[in-house]
Amino acid sequence: MKNSSRKLVSNNKKAFHDYDVEQKFEAGVVLFGTEVKSIRNGRVSLKDSYCIIDKGEIFIHGMHITPYEHGNIYNKDPIRVRKLLLHKKEILNLYSKVKRKGYAIIGLSLYFSNSKVKLEIGLCRGKKLFDKRASLKAKEMKQKADRAVKKFFV
Repeated sequence: MKNSSRKLVSNNKKAFHDYDVEQKFEAGVVLFGTEVKSIRNGRVSLKDSYCIIDKGEIFIHGMHITPYEHGNIYNKDPIRVRKLLLHKKEILNLYSKVKRKGYAIIGLSLYFSNSKVKLEIGLCRGKKLFDKRASLKAKEMKQKADRAVKKFFV
């Protein structure tokens, strides 16, 4: 990634719990002015967002942007489908991998990069229940170890 100021707005923590992220891509998002203002206020949710490739273009579904308070008639539908901006080769690469069973394209994080709204999407494979339990157990063990080290040195 280039040297740029990156201000994180929203993160999809549920995606890392439910999926194994194999590859990440940075995509621009086609937005209207009031949507950008609402994103600047941090009023966006990526919780149930996913991407679909249709006719050589990629779209994000389920990304909720709360309408801007002072936007009146210029506000758009909060959960409308939004187009993502990626190179054609990247879209074709994603499409060929998503056709395989068990893969999905999920929105991971939304941030500003030099005043442009960018969405980090990931090529993900769904986790099984035992994988979720194993990752949760590993996380708890790491927390216990960190607490023990902190307690020992303090």
